Amino acid sequence: MKKSLARLDLNLLITLQLLLQELSVTKTAKKLNVTPSTVSKSLSKLREWFDDPLFIKTPHGFSPTSLAISMEQELADWLQVSSQILAKRGDEIPNGVRFNLAMESPLLLTMFNQLTQQIFQQYPDAKVKVHNWDYDSIEAIIRGDVDIGFTGRESHPRSKESIKLLPYFINYEVLFTDLPLVYLHKDHPALKEDWNIDIFVKYPQINITWEKSDTWALDEVLIEMGLSRNIELTMATFEQSLFMTAQPGHNMITTAPQYCQHYCRNIHPDLVCLPIPVDKALQDKLMIPFTMIWHKRNNQNPKIKWLRDAIKALYRDLNNTYLR
Repeated sequence: MKKSLARLDLNLLITLQLLLQELSVTKTAKKLNVTPSTVSKSLSKLREWFDDPLFIKTPHGFSPTSLAISMEQELADWLQVSSQILAKRGDEIPNGVRFNLAMESPLLLTMFNQLTQQIFQQYPDAKVKVHNWDYDSIEAIIRGDVDIGFTGRESHPRSKESIKLLPYFINYEVLFTDLPLVYLHKDHPALKEDWNIDIFVKYPQINITWEKSDTWALDEVLIEMGLSRNIELTMATFEQSLFMTAQPGHNMITTAPQYCQHYCRNIHPDLVCLPIPVDKALQDKLMIPFTMIWHKRNNQNPKIKWLRDAIKALYRDLNNTYLR
Protein backbone atom coordinates (compact mmCIF):
# COMPACT_ATOMS: atom_id res chain seq x y z
CA MET A 1 0.00 0.00 0.00
CA LYS A 2 1.26 3.47 -0.89
CA LYS A 3 2.10 5.51 2.20
CA SER A 4 0.83 9.01 2.71
CA LEU A 5 3.50 11.71 2.80
CA ALA A 6 1.53 13.38 5.60
CA ARG A 7 2.62 10.51 7.87
CA LEU A 8 6.33 11.18 7.33
CA ASP A 9 8.31 13.69 9.38
CA LEU A 10 10.12 15.54 6.57
CA ASN A 11 12.97 16.35 8.95
CA LEU A 12 13.91 12.68 8.58
CA LEU A 13 14.80 13.33 4.94
CA ILE A 14 17.30 15.98 6.02
CA THR A 15 18.86 13.40 8.31
CA LEU A 16 18.94 10.90 5.46
CA GLN A 17 20.71 13.33 3.15
CA LEU A 18 23.35 14.11 5.80
CA LEU A 19 23.86 10.40 6.44
CA LEU A 20 24.48 9.92 2.73
CA GLN A 21 27.02 12.72 2.79
CA GLU A 22 28.80 11.82 6.02
CA LEU A 23 28.34 8.01 6.13
CA SER A 24 28.55 8.36 9.90
CA VAL A 25 25.93 8.64 12.67
CA THR A 26 28.35 10.62 14.84
CA LYS A 27 29.26 13.15 12.14
CA THR A 28 25.62 13.54 11.14
CA ALA A 29 24.65 14.18 14.77
CA LYS A 30 27.33 16.86 15.00
CA LYS A 31 26.04 18.55 11.83
CA LEU A 32 22.46 18.51 13.20
CA ASN A 33 23.60 19.52 16.70
CA VAL A 34 21.84 16.50 18.23
CA THR A 35 23.02 13.32 19.96
CA PRO A 36 24.05 10.20 18.01
CA SER A 37 21.17 8.40 19.72
CA THR A 38 18.71 10.85 18.13
CA VAL A 39 20.18 10.17 14.69
CA SER A 40 20.01 6.41 15.28
CA LYS A 41 16.31 6.69 16.20
CA SER A 42 15.69 8.74 13.04
CA LEU A 43 17.48 6.11 10.97
CA SER A 44 15.27 3.39 12.49
CA LYS A 45 12.16 5.34 11.44
CA LEU A 46 13.57 5.81 7.92
CA ARG A 47 14.33 2.09 7.65
CA GLU A 48 10.77 1.28 8.67
CA TRP A 49 9.30 3.79 6.21
CA PHE A 50 11.36 2.63 3.22
CA ASP A 51 11.40 -1.04 4.29
CA ASP A 52 15.13 -1.10 3.60
CA PRO A 53 18.24 -1.04 5.84
CA LEU A 54 19.48 2.04 3.90
CA PHE A 55 22.97 1.72 5.46
CA ILE A 56 25.01 -1.38 6.28
CA LYS A 57 27.95 -1.55 8.66
CA THR A 58 31.13 -2.80 6.99
CA PRO A 59 34.75 -3.08 8.17
CA HIS A 60 35.32 0.25 6.42
CA GLY A 61 32.34 2.04 7.95
CA PHE A 62 28.79 2.85 6.82
CA SER A 63 27.87 1.73 3.30
CA PRO A 64 24.60 2.91 1.68
CA THR A 65 22.31 0.37 0.05
CA SER A 66 21.30 0.60 -3.61
CA LEU A 67 18.00 2.20 -2.60
CA ALA A 68 19.74 4.86 -0.53
CA ILE A 69 22.15 5.64 -3.36
CA SER A 70 19.27 5.93 -5.83
CA MET A 71 17.64 8.62 -3.65
CA GLU A 72 20.73 10.79 -3.18
CA GLN A 73 20.20 13.13 -6.16
CA GLU A 74 16.43 13.38 -5.59
CA LEU A 75 17.05 14.34 -1.98
CA ALA A 76 19.53 17.02 -3.03
CA ASP A 77 17.04 18.40 -5.58
CA TRP A 78 14.20 18.32 -3.05
CA LEU A 79 16.23 20.17 -0.44
CA GLN A 80 17.33 22.76 -2.98
CA VAL A 81 13.74 23.43 -4.05
CA SER A 82 12.60 23.46 -0.40
CA SER A 83 15.27 26.02 0.46
CA GLN A 84 14.19 28.21 -2.45
CA ILE A 85 10.55 28.04 -1.36
CA LEU A 86 11.32 28.82 2.26
CA ALA A 87 13.57 31.73 1.26
CA LYS A 88 10.88 33.41 -0.80
CA ARG A 89 9.36 36.71 0.27
CA GLY A 90 7.18 39.05 -1.63
CA ASP A 91 9.98 41.58 -2.05
CA GLU A 92 12.92 39.21 -2.54
CA ILE A 93 14.44 36.93 -5.13
CA PRO A 94 16.49 33.97 -3.81
CA ASN A 95 20.27 34.45 -3.76
CA GLY A 96 23.06 32.06 -4.59
CA VAL A 97 21.26 30.14 -7.33
CA ARG A 98 23.61 27.98 -9.39
CA PHE A 99 23.21 27.05 -13.03
CA ASN A 100 25.29 24.35 -14.68
CA LEU A 101 24.95 24.30 -18.46
CA ALA A 102 26.43 22.15 -21.21
CA MET A 103 26.29 23.89 -24.58
CA GLU A 104 27.56 23.23 -28.05
CA SER A 105 30.04 25.78 -29.29
CA PRO A 106 30.15 28.07 -31.28
CA LEU A 107 26.40 28.37 -30.68
CA LEU A 108 27.39 29.22 -27.14
CA LEU A 109 29.37 32.20 -28.42
CA THR A 110 26.50 33.59 -30.50
CA MET A 111 23.86 33.77 -27.79
CA PHE A 112 25.40 33.32 -24.35
CA ASN A 113 25.84 37.02 -23.59
CA GLN A 114 22.08 37.61 -23.87
CA LEU A 115 21.31 34.53 -21.79
CA THR A 116 23.66 35.50 -18.95
CA GLN A 117 22.21 39.00 -18.88
CA GLN A 118 18.75 37.53 -18.35
CA ILE A 119 20.02 35.12 -15.68
CA PHE A 120 21.70 37.89 -13.67
CA GLN A 121 18.68 40.17 -14.01
CA GLN A 122 16.47 37.44 -12.55
CA TYR A 123 19.02 36.10 -10.04
CA PRO A 124 21.53 38.89 -9.28
CA ASP A 125 23.83 36.66 -7.21
CA ALA A 126 23.62 33.60 -9.45
CA LYS A 127 26.66 31.48 -10.23
CA VAL A 128 26.80 30.11 -13.78
CA LYS A 129 29.10 27.31 -14.89
CA VAL A 130 29.29 26.33 -18.55
CA HIS A 131 30.63 23.05 -19.92
CA ASN A 132 31.31 22.45 -23.58
CA TRP A 133 29.01 19.74 -24.90
CA ASP A 134 30.89 16.46 -25.35
CA TYR A 135 30.43 12.69 -25.28
CA ASP A 136 29.94 12.70 -21.49
CA SER A 137 27.30 15.42 -21.32
CA ILE A 138 24.26 13.13 -21.26
CA GLU A 139 25.81 11.26 -18.34
CA ALA A 140 26.51 14.59 -16.63
CA ILE A 141 22.80 15.47 -16.91
CA ILE A 142 21.88 12.06 -15.50
CA ARG A 143 24.34 12.49 -12.61
CA GLY A 144 23.00 15.95 -11.84
CA ASP A 145 26.25 17.74 -12.69
CA VAL A 146 24.50 19.61 -15.52
CA ASP A 147 21.04 21.21 -15.26
CA ILE A 148 20.37 21.73 -18.97
CA GLY A 149 22.21 20.69 -22.09
CA PHE A 150 21.85 22.34 -25.46
CA THR A 151 23.13 20.59 -28.57
CA GLY A 152 22.35 19.31 -32.02
CA ARG A 153 21.09 15.78 -32.54
CA GLU A 154 20.58 14.05 -35.90
CA SER A 155 17.64 13.09 -38.13
CA HIS A 156 19.20 10.26 -40.12
CA PRO A 157 17.32 7.03 -39.29
CA ARG A 158 20.55 5.13 -38.62
CA SER A 159 22.16 7.82 -36.50
CA LYS A 160 23.34 6.98 -33.00
CA GLU A 161 22.66 10.62 -32.07
CA SER A 162 18.94 10.52 -32.85
CA ILE A 163 16.55 12.19 -30.41
CA LYS A 164 14.61 8.93 -30.35
CA LEU A 165 17.59 7.20 -28.73
CA LEU A 166 17.74 9.50 -25.70
CA PRO A 167 17.07 7.63 -22.42
CA TYR A 168 13.42 7.56 -21.30
CA PHE A 169 14.22 9.65 -18.20
CA ILE A 170 15.61 12.50 -20.32
CA ASN A 171 13.22 15.23 -21.47
CA TYR A 172 13.91 17.47 -24.42
CA GLU A 173 12.48 20.25 -26.56
CA VAL A 174 13.60 21.14 -30.08
CA LEU A 175 14.28 24.88 -30.32
CA PHE A 176 15.14 25.06 -34.02
CA THR A 177 16.20 22.84 -36.89
CA ASP A 178 19.40 23.50 -38.81
CA LEU A 179 20.59 22.29 -42.22
CA PRO A 180 24.42 22.17 -42.33
CA LEU A 181 26.34 24.09 -44.97
CA VAL A 182 29.71 23.78 -46.67
CA TYR A 183 32.22 26.48 -45.65
CA LEU A 184 35.19 27.41 -47.85
CA HIS A 185 37.59 30.29 -48.39
CA LYS A 186 36.43 33.06 -50.73
CA ASP A 187 39.37 32.28 -53.04
CA HIS A 188 38.71 28.53 -53.15
CA PRO A 189 38.86 27.07 -56.70
CA ALA A 190 35.55 25.24 -56.17
CA LEU A 191 33.79 28.61 -56.46
CA LYS A 192 34.84 28.72 -60.14
CA GLU A 193 33.25 25.34 -60.88
CA ASP A 194 29.66 24.15 -61.17
CA TRP A 195 28.78 23.23 -57.61
CA ASN A 196 27.61 19.62 -57.38
CA ILE A 197 28.25 16.49 -55.34
CA ASP A 198 31.25 15.47 -57.43
CA ILE A 199 32.95 18.81 -56.74
CA PHE A 200 32.04 18.53 -53.07
CA VAL A 201 33.82 15.16 -52.65
CA LYS A 202 36.65 16.18 -54.96
CA TYR A 203 38.26 18.55 -52.47
CA PRO A 204 39.93 17.54 -49.18
CA GLN A 205 37.85 18.17 -46.09
CA ILE A 206 38.25 19.15 -42.46
CA ASN A 207 36.14 17.04 -40.15
CA ILE A 208 35.34 17.24 -36.44
CA THR A 209 35.04 14.51 -33.83
CA TRP A 210 31.49 14.54 -32.50
CA GLU A 211 30.76 12.68 -29.26
CA LYS A 212 33.74 10.35 -29.91
CA SER A 213 32.65 9.69 -33.51
CA ASP A 214 34.53 10.76 -36.65
CA THR A 215 31.49 10.25 -38.89
CA TRP A 216 27.98 11.70 -38.94
CA ALA A 217 24.78 11.60 -41.01
CA LEU A 218 26.52 13.19 -44.02
CA ASP A 219 28.79 10.17 -44.31
CA GLU A 220 25.78 7.83 -44.22
CA VAL A 221 24.12 9.84 -47.01
CA LEU A 222 27.28 9.73 -49.13
CA ILE A 223 27.53 5.96 -48.64
CA GLU A 224 23.98 5.67 -50.01
CA MET A 225 25.26 7.53 -53.10
CA GLY A 226 28.37 5.35 -53.40
CA LEU A 227 30.62 8.25 -52.37
CA SER A 228 32.81 9.28 -49.45
CA ARG A 229 34.60 12.36 -48.19
CA ASN A 230 38.36 12.79 -48.49
CA ILE A 231 39.09 13.80 -44.89
CA GLU A 232 42.61 15.17 -44.50
CA LEU A 233 42.24 16.85 -41.11
CA THR A 234 40.11 16.00 -38.07
CA MET A 235 39.66 18.52 -35.27
CA ALA A 236 37.79 18.79 -31.98
CA THR A 237 35.31 21.65 -32.55
CA PHE A 238 33.52 23.63 -35.23
CA GLU A 239 35.52 26.72 -34.25
CA GLN A 240 38.74 24.90 -35.00
CA SER A 241 37.52 23.55 -38.32
CA LEU A 242 36.21 26.97 -39.39
CA PHE A 243 39.43 28.66 -38.29
CA MET A 244 41.52 26.30 -40.41
CA THR A 245 39.17 26.58 -43.38
CA ALA A 246 39.54 30.36 -43.26
CA GLN A 247 43.33 30.16 -43.59
CA PRO A 248 44.86 30.76 -47.05
CA GLY A 249 47.21 28.38 -48.81
CA HIS A 250 45.17 25.17 -48.92
CA ASN A 251 42.05 23.82 -50.63
CA MET A 252 40.35 22.15 -47.66
CA ILE A 253 36.64 22.72 -47.00
CA THR A 254 34.51 21.94 -43.99
CA THR A 255 30.89 21.32 -43.09
CA ALA A 256 29.25 23.02 -40.12
CA PRO A 257 25.77 24.06 -38.94
CA GLN A 258 24.03 26.89 -40.76
CA TYR A 259 23.92 29.01 -37.60
CA CYS A 260 27.73 29.29 -37.84
CA GLN A 261 27.20 31.88 -40.61
CA HIS A 262 26.61 34.53 -37.96
CA TYR A 263 29.75 33.47 -36.10
CA CYS A 264 31.77 33.54 -39.34
CA ARG A 265 30.52 36.98 -40.39
CA ASN A 266 32.07 38.36 -37.21
CA ILE A 267 35.16 36.14 -36.88
CA HIS A 268 35.97 34.74 -40.34
CA PRO A 269 34.66 37.15 -43.01
CA ASP A 270 36.74 35.41 -45.70
CA LEU A 271 34.57 32.29 -45.49
CA VAL A 272 31.64 31.75 -47.85
CA CYS A 273 28.88 29.14 -47.63
CA LEU A 274 27.40 26.72 -50.12
CA PRO A 275 24.62 24.16 -49.66
CA ILE A 276 25.49 20.49 -49.40
CA PRO A 277 24.65 19.49 -53.01
CA VAL A 278 22.14 16.67 -52.48
CA ASP A 279 18.43 16.43 -53.27
CA LYS A 280 15.60 17.30 -50.85
CA ALA A 281 15.05 13.73 -49.64
CA LEU A 282 18.68 13.40 -48.63
CA GLN A 283 18.77 16.90 -47.14
CA ASP A 284 15.98 15.85 -44.79
CA LYS A 285 18.29 13.15 -43.43
CA LEU A 286 20.91 15.83 -42.72
CA MET A 287 18.63 18.10 -40.70
CA ILE A 288 19.90 18.78 -37.18
CA PRO A 289 17.28 19.46 -34.48
CA PHE A 290 18.99 21.71 -31.95
CA THR A 291 17.63 20.49 -28.68
CA MET A 292 17.33 21.56 -25.06
CA ILE A 293 17.83 18.52 -22.82
CA TRP A 294 17.20 18.00 -19.10
CA HIS A 295 16.46 15.20 -16.63
CA LYS A 296 12.82 14.46 -15.83
CA ARG A 297 13.53 15.00 -12.14
CA ASN A 298 13.95 18.70 -12.97
CA ASN A 299 10.55 19.06 -14.65
CA GLN A 300 9.13 21.04 -11.73
CA ASN A 301 12.36 22.55 -10.44
CA PRO A 302 11.53 26.29 -10.43
CA LYS A 303 14.97 27.54 -11.49
CA ILE A 304 15.15 24.99 -14.34
CA LYS A 305 11.61 25.82 -15.49
CA TRP A 306 12.52 29.51 -15.50
CA LEU A 307 15.73 28.82 -17.46
CA ARG A 308 13.93 26.69 -20.03
CA ASP A 309 11.38 29.45 -20.59
CA ALA A 310 14.16 32.06 -20.84
CA ILE A 311 16.04 30.04 -23.46
CA LYS A 312 12.88 29.46 -25.50
CA ALA A 313 12.01 33.16 -25.42
CA LEU A 314 15.57 34.07 -26.35
CA TYR A 315 15.48 31.88 -29.44
CA ARG A 316 12.13 33.26 -30.50
CA ASP A 317 13.59 36.76 -30.31
CA LEU A 318 16.98 35.97 -31.90
CA ASN A 319 15.86 33.55 -34.59
CA ASN A 320 16.00 36.11 -37.40
CA THR A 321 19.43 37.33 -36.31
CA TYR A 322 21.40 34.25 -35.40
CA LEU A 323 19.80 31.38 -37.25
CA ARG A 324 19.85 32.74 -40.78
